[in-house]
Amino acid sequence: MATHAATHDHHDEKPQGFLDRWLFTTNHKDIGTLYLVFSFTMVCIGAAMSGVIRAELMKPGLQLVQPYFFNEMTTMHALVMIFGAIMPAFVGLANWMVPLMIGAPDMALPRMNNWSFWILPFAFVLLLSTLFMPGGAPAGGWTMYPPLVLQGGNGIAFMIFAIHLMGISSIMGAINIIATILNMRAPGMDLLKMPVFVWSWLITAFLLIAVLPVLAGAVTMLLTDKYFGTSFFNAAGGGDPVMYQHIFWFFGHPEVYIMILPAFGIISEIVPTFARKPLFGYKAMVYALACIAFLSFIVWAHHMFTVGMPLGGELFFMYATMLIAVPTGVKVFNWLTTMWRGSLTFETPMLWAIAFVILFTIGGFSGVMTAVVPADFQYQDTYFVVAHFHYVLVTGALFSIIGAIYYWWPKWTGRMYNDKWGKIHFWWSVVFANVLFFPQHFLGLAGMPRRIPDYNVAFADFNFISSIGAFGMFFTPFMFFFILWHSKRHGAKADARAWDGARGLEWTVPSPAPYHTFSTPPLVDDSLLAHGDVSH
Repeated sequence: MATHAATHDHHDEKPQGFLDRWLFTTNHKDIGTLYLVFSFTMVCIGAAMSGVIRAELMKPGLQLVQPYFFNEMTTMHALVMIFGAIMPAFVGLANWMVPLMIGAPDMALPRMNNWSFWILPFAFVLLLSTLFMPGGAPAGGWTMYPPLVLQGGNGIAFMIFAIHLMGISSIMGAINIIATILNMRAPGMDLLKMPVFVWSWLITAFLLIAVLPVLAGAVTMLLTDKYFGTSFFNAAGGGDPVMYQHIFWFFGHPEVYIMILPAFGIISEIVPTFARKPLFGYKAMVYALACIAFLSFIVWAHHMFTVGMPLGGELFFMYATMLIAVPTGVKVFNWLTTMWRGSLTFETPMLWAIAFVILFTIGGFSGVMTAVVPADFQYQDTYFVVAHFHYVLVTGALFSIIGAIYYWWPKWTGRMYNDKWGKIHFWWSVVFANVLFFPQHFLGLAGMPRRIPDYNVAFADFNFISSIGAFGMFFTPFMFFFILWHSKRHGAKADARAWDGARGLEWTVPSPAPYHTFSTPPLVDDSLLAHGDVSH
């Protein structure tokens, strides 16, 4: 017994050595930090790739890179941003905040938590190493459609292995999050008293476990087609390249919601805090999250309207896709109603949340446009689709991540940042994001295809504007880094409840949050939670 107590005491201490602290850590806060640092690194790499893309497209004619390298950049940019930036950032936020929000001392499976992070750097070293291999990096688009992607060199095998590793990492993280939320909530915290961010991650984790094995199956079939003589997707051998699209998008559409449901959770935490009102329609929010997750499984072929599917199939996928607008609209109106007649203040996190609501809704509207079959025949594979998903993933997912970091930064570090600089970062990002992506709607409507390194002179003006936006956006990660670095070194000390209207268990612990929190479970008062005050 004494040995157990001694071990426990040792566990409560912060490790002293750098390697002990970061390489072998099982602490949920440290692992959350590792995910966020890794995600920031990948954002910088992905942004550099997008800089190459937009520099090439700034004027008609080939200026900087050859067409094959341009296609490598479009493919790698997407893989790095989706699997290396957006998803790990959300997992990092979950690691940091879920135990704090439900009153748990740590994640349920701490050693697996460490492993699920450390798989990721190796996966991305494998993926990025393909740029230096004979035959080059994959250049068939992030969707990896055969037969095009199979024409690449040996980098294909490395890309597929990297995707398997990313999938293993995500599945392990998802199992951990589900186990933590279902088994380690503080006494008195029923499921329908959990913060919406926790709900959003519980649902997202189930999506991850359901669809990542589907992606693993699809890329393994690609691997055997290229190296082992199978013909799953080779028409000459009796296969069907369109079958790959069905399998890929059965993963790909829930994946889109894996990258946006946690954002809904974040906005549902920030808006009530700065409106100083409880979230309007809490249960409706939770049911809408679950409804979106369910519908995400039955809309995959809206990415495939032009492959020649039967009219009945097109109609089904069109109506099912439009149905998703209902629960999504519920969420938007709930956020607006939460703000209505609230005691609003516009600190930096609230600005990012409001921008999310407005700009994500623009992405949602263009999504409804692409859901209409006859119209989608015109939009398919044009820059209209590029504009649509960047409004969802940049001004949606990425903006929510930045808002979350600004919101919880005082809790993590015990320091406030300079709000004026935070607002400059915000306005700079909003202006240049719209300059970058909004003209792409018009390019798409005029017929400019995606993934081309050169174009007709008729598209020159909007491409020039879009590239100016990209060069402006390129500075934003560095502004963000400077603001947070300055705050860590020179920021004013933060109170336990850093924001006036903040509610929930995480605001009851000191700022910065102690290395180990809730060694005894907090008492959760019924009147409280994300809707009131917590005793502890």
